[in-house]
Amino acid sequence: MLHYLPRPVAGFGARLGLVVGKRLVKSAVGRNLIKRLAREHFRRRREGLGSCDVVLRLLARPEGMDRNKISAEIDLLLDRLESRRKRVAKDEERW
Repeated sequence: MLHYLPRPVAGFGARLGLVVGKRLVKSAVGRNLIKRLAREHFRRRREGLGSCDVVLRLLARPEGMDRNKISAEIDLLLDRLESRRKRVAKDEERW
């Protein structure tokens, strides 16, 4: 799950928060892998997100710790966030 909160103050860029609970991923290595991948993908897309707070929270136990599947899901969430942000910006321009 990805939470998104736009901030009114521009210029600070996007910030990331991560929640990967021990109940869902028992292994510290697994939790750290998810966080590391999320940070890396966020770092690459940070400029396109504008000024906002983003919280990535794991809600379901992942099926295996496949790095490619986790990366693809994080990319999908960030794609949705960018498209939502662009759509909101277009709506604001109309008004």
